[in-house]
Amino acid sequence: MPSPNGSARRSFALTGRSVVLDPLTHAVRRDIADIRLAEHVFAPHYVAPMERRIAVATVLCGDRDDGAVPIATLSKGDRFDVLDISGATAWGIAVKAGLVGYVAIAAIEGLSV
Repeated sequence: MPSPNGSARRSFALTGRSVVLDPLTHAVRRDIADIRLAEHVFAPHYVAPMERRIAVATVLCGDRDDGAVPIATLSKGDRFDVLDISGATAWGIAVKAGLVGYVAIAAIEGLSV
């Protein structure tokens, strides 16, 4: 179907339910998802990851709340794909560990509070 300016556009069809993915290993929340998952899940917003590196050893947590249980330890230099920043935490993908969670933004190169 052509767009209003006459150029062809790619169309998408919603043909069933979204796939349920594990939020520990797939970057999807109720409000946002990694753009690379757009063909698999429906989300109100999709974001492209910002590739960053861990500046100092830190923990990846499954929640942003104080006292959240750590799910992995990240080393200096590890890649962290940032998808969302809220307050003093960033949500994203610890690529080497293959896990999704929250990290203090102070521990990420190029980010500050």
